[in-house]
Amino acid sequence: MNHKVYILAIASFVVGTVELILGGILDLIASSFQVSIAKAGYLISIFSLVYAISAPVLLNITAKFERKKVYLWALFIFLLSNIVALASTGYSMLMVSRILAAMSGSFIIVLSTTMASRLVKPEYQGRALGIVFMGISASLVLGIPIGIFIGNAFGWREVFILIALLTAIIMVIVAISMERLEPAPVVPIKQQLNALRNTKMLSIHIATFFVLAGHLTLYAYFTPFLQETFGLSSGMVTLVYGIFGLAAVAGGGFGGVLSDKLGAPTAVIGIIGAFFLSMVALPFAVKLPFILFLIVMTVWSALSWAVSPAQNNLIIQSAKDNPDVLISTNVAISHLGIAAGSYVGGIIINGYSSLFNGWVGSILVLLGLLATVIAVTRPSISTNSIQSK
Repeated sequence: MNHKVYILAIASFVVGTVELILGGILDLIASSFQVSIAKAGYLISIFSLVYAISAPVLLNITAKFERKKVYLWALFIFLLSNIVALASTGYSMLMVSRILAAMSGSFIIVLSTTMASRLVKPEYQGRALGIVFMGISASLVLGIPIGIFIGNAFGWREVFILIALLTAIIMVIVAISMERLEPAPVVPIKQQLNALRNTKMLSIHIATFFVLAGHLTLYAYFTPFLQETFGLSSGMVTLVYGIFGLAAVAGGGFGGVLSDKLGAPTAVIGIIGAFFLSMVALPFAVKLPFILFLIVMTVWSALSWAVSPAQNNLIIQSAKDNPDVLISTNVAISHLGIAAGSYVGGIIINGYSSLFNGWVGSILVLLGLLATVIAVTRPSISTNSIQSK
């Protein structure tokens, strides 16, 4: 595997931590700026919203520029956002830093995936994507505990100091070791939206939305689920999240390898199908001894992150002329799915047992599986076919 793929994975890890790292230090930020926890939570909400819409726009604006240069500029803006965060004198200034971080961060993640696929031979594209998604999944899993540890030990500003330092190091490494990558042909946003008229691409995006919505319907409320079903202490909940995280990171790599071995269409159907079964099983697994429940949960966790690299490889194979803008659209839709799943899960848990979160989530994942079956049975698209619509 090209070692530059690992550089992109490390960059994705550092950038990805920013999305959820505030989740563990909201109380510190609220106290520092004398705002409510809910208002501090808006810093996460605005990040997700900006993240969802930024990458497609930025990809089109920069589509004619050499990709290494664009990547370095995106890293610089991300570095600047963290400097603004650590220097924030008020809530509004920190909000601005979150907007800058979301814009540059979403762009860096999409660039990392598309650049990784271009750095390797076609037969290794799925594996390269899997490595990058291991970095992304690790960041999302470790972001909250990293934030809690550093924030409580040193202060919340030190969290952003660390991220800024790591970003600066990555910029130097990328500048020295990464070769130039010329841009792919341009697909304007209007034509990109035309791709949604294509049954195959629309079905892929619908699948992404429902699979992530289904997953977050339970995962966003996994702590109360564990406390309600097993009465776990906060320490045990942390341990369970640690196991979940390790499985998620491994799952990202597994999804990429499976995509290369079986082909993206077969891998995506197999992974989402197995993911559906694991979600159905999870609420029933609470009746089993705790160690057996952990095994079921580990499978669920690994499969949840195995979907992304296989799904993105399917997009690359389905739109070979210019997949990066379509991947960016998929990233945006994935964040809408995360938001929808969290919202639906909140409605359920307010009125019913948390077990229903798993069952409702399973139904949403099943809808995603059906959309995937439609997607893989339709022909691939090309830039020319998009433009002709």
